[in-house]
Amino acid sequence: MGAIWCEAALLPDGWAPAVRLVLDGALIASVERACSPHPTDARCAAALPGIPNVHSHAFQRAMAGRAEAPGPSRDDFWSWRDAMYGLVDVVTPEDVAAIAAMAFVEMIEAGFTRVGEFHYLHHDRDGRPYDEPATMAHAIAAAAMEAGIGLTLLPVFYAHSSFGGAPPTPMQRRFINDSDTFARLHEGSATAIERLDGAVLGIAPHSLRAVMPEELTDLLLIAPQGPVHIHIAEQIAEVDACRAWSGSRPVEWLLDSAPVDDRWCLVHATHVDATELAGMIKARAIVGLCPMTEANLGDGIFPVATFVEGGGVIGIGSDSNVRIDVAEELRLLEYGQRLSLRRRNILAHGIASTGRALLDRASAGGALALGASEPALSAGAPADIVALAPDREGAAGDELLDRWIFARGSVDAVWRAGRQIVQGGRHINRDAVAERFHRTVGRIRAA
Repeated sequence: MGAIWCEAALLPDGWAPAVRLVLDGALIASVERACSPHPTDARCAAALPGIPNVHSHAFQRAMAGRAEAPGPSRDDFWSWRDAMYGLVDVVTPEDVAAIAAMAFVEMIEAGFTRVGEFHYLHHDRDGRPYDEPATMAHAIAAAAMEAGIGLTLLPVFYAHSSFGGAPPTPMQRRFINDSDTFARLHEGSATAIERLDGAVLGIAPHSLRAVMPEELTDLLLIAPQGPVHIHIAEQIAEVDACRAWSGSRPVEWLLDSAPVDDRWCLVHATHVDATELAGMIKARAIVGLCPMTEANLGDGIFPVATFVEGGGVIGIGSDSNVRIDVAEELRLLEYGQRLSLRRRNILAHGIASTGRALLDRASAGGALALGASEPALSAGAPADIVALAPDREGAAGDELLDRWIFARGSVDAVWRAGRQIVQGGRHINRDAVAERFHRTVGRIRAA
């Protein structure tokens, strides 16, 4: 057994001073309060539970900062998607492993200790399945193991280019499956994550554009348990196309046509009306919000204040990984509401600290969305622990959280499954992972 002595720790009942977390392998064995450190204990200033990342496309980390020049016509999500397809055309499984490892290292350094990898890049560059259908899933699993991050793998079913079963485009050839080939891919994905501590396998119908109703039914039979994630209502054009196809808005159609419950994470859900908001709350679906990517792509702002006031549950994700930063995702989530509603401290809802409210909501909803135990510094919980650097001006407790999210704080150390993998703000494997990543992306750019 090892132990971490914390000057302060965020326990389930609030902040406590002089806390000793005794570890037993991947779990917290016990929590001792108001105690002195033992000579061999690791030490930290302020400990809090690890934070779940509900939505990532890890391979898109290779695009970060490279899609910001204007094109010949109006730039929006759809023009960005065309640029992303250029990356899809060239990457190999080895490339994906190198890129994903970099993304996962940066997630852990930021305080994310588990990621929901919405994984839709499956086939070889000509669109033919690899001999092992889950070859790309094995690449993702290898990256997760190298980085040490907890993984909820969400293999994506993608069959069509638009509503009503429109045939896929050539640029989507690496994504495409039917129900039978996807069942084999899902089975292979289970094998891919077998060696990962605490890994979870879910399923991800890509979107209502990409999945016909009968295919959605088949998918739920393939995976009768575990998380179900879906992109939905991210773009106004998507809402309009769904109405033209079905007569209903996307979230409206999904709630009427699928057994949506707390297994489901509706990613983005940006463009919803009041009836859809109430329906998501009633169904207990989690909404996965990715504020930095949604801002980068010009998606719009989800009415999160109204949603959580009604009892809705949210998680946060890094999505395109244009920038990986827990604090910035939470800050932008709050700031988007402030800009929309022209008020301050929108998501606190009676809690003294807005930062604490943001963290609590993202942690509880994120764990539920990823099929994982809720992060907690308590006996029997996973030993996924984030330590913030001490504040040089003496801030502590919720004020320290607020300064981390809204000002200048930083992550100092991270333990995942009981093993310290971030020290002094740097991942222990950063240098090797970064070197391979830079070499890989440089070669892709030169190709």
